[in-house]
Amino acid sequence: MHYIQQPRAIEAKSFDIIGEIVSETRPEYRFASPLHEAIIKRVIHTTADFEWLDILWFSDDALQRLCAALSRPGVIYTDTTMALSGINKTLLATFGGECRCYISDPRVVAQAKAQGITRSMAAVDIAVNEAGEKLFVFGNAPTALFRLLEHDVAVSGVVGVPVGFVGAAESKEALTRSGLPAVAALGRKGGSNVAAAIVNAILYHLQGAR
Repeated sequence: MHYIQQPRAIEAKSFDIIGEIVSETRPEYRFASPLHEAIIKRVIHTTADFEWLDILWFSDDALQRLCAALSRPGVIYTDTTMALSGINKTLLATFGGECRCYISDPRVVAQAKAQGITRSMAAVDIAVNEAGEKLFVFGNAPTALFRLLEHDVAVSGVVGVPVGFVGAAESKEALTRSGLPAVAALGRKGGSNVAAAIVNAILYHLQGAR
């Protein structure tokens, strides 16, 4: 059986198919910009779900602020090791950035137990007190997103796409009202893979703009 074996060719073909399906099924749909298109198509590529055309929300300054943050040294804090592993850290490092996940950090484990909170919340508490430019990427834990919104701290941006049935939709709705530069998934859908796809789409865009 003949099938495409090269990773880049597979991805390119997938994006071609996605473009064709959008054109056929949603001919009236208009992407706001090439980066907006790249992000949504990469999320669709990751999930095979075309509902992302309608449920991915962007604050007015999100793409400008996220591009600026990722193009200079800073730290991405993720709520899961899955999101951490999905982000292209090699490409991120070329811009001087790094990625951290504190979910298994001994400080987080101890603090969560002592305070009776989730480790995701404790991880945010530690992250917000660290020096430097911060970007938060949440794909799994609504409590982490809620916790961040409780802190009065300057952040470069938030990718808030936690998935689930308890607090997920509510946390993302709160993010859309926060005034923070953010990308959010409306409703229950999301996931660490979606969070990483959004970050990677921006990194690939920045790489192409060099």
